[in-house]
Amino acid sequence: MSAERRDMDAPLAIEGHGSRKSYLVGFLLSVVLTAIPFWLVMSNVLENPGATSALVILFAVLQILVHTFCFLHVNTQAEGGWTMLAYIFTAVILLITIAGSLWIMYHLNSNMMPGMMPGQMAETP
Repeated sequence: MSAERRDMDAPLAIEGHGSRKSYLVGFLLSVVLTAIPFWLVMSNVLENPGATSALVILFAVLQILVHTFCFLHVNTQAEGGWTMLAYIFTAVILLITIAGSLWIMYHLNSNMMPGMMPGQMAETP
C-alpha cells in the first residue's frame, strides 16, 4: 500500500528545483553584480558618464540572467523548452518596445520644436 501511495505522489514532485549550491552561487553573483556598479558610480572611477551608464546597464543585464538561471530555473530542459522560448519572446518584445520608445522620443525631440533646437535662437516677441 505504501508503494502505491509513493507512486501516486511522484507526479507532484517538483522537477528542476534548485539546490542549495545554485542558490548560494546565485546570491553571491547577485551581491557582486550589485556591488561593482555601486562602486563605479559612487567612487566616480570612470570620468565619462556614458561609459559608466553602459557598464551599469551591462551589469543589470548580467544580473537579470543570473536571477533567471539561478533562482527562476529557466533553462532549455524545463517544460520541454517552452519556458525558455517564452522568456526569449518576452525579451524580444521588451527590446522592441524600448528601442521604439527611444526612437520616437528622439525624433519627437528633434522634429516637434524646430525653434528650440540646439544652435538656434528662439525669437522673442
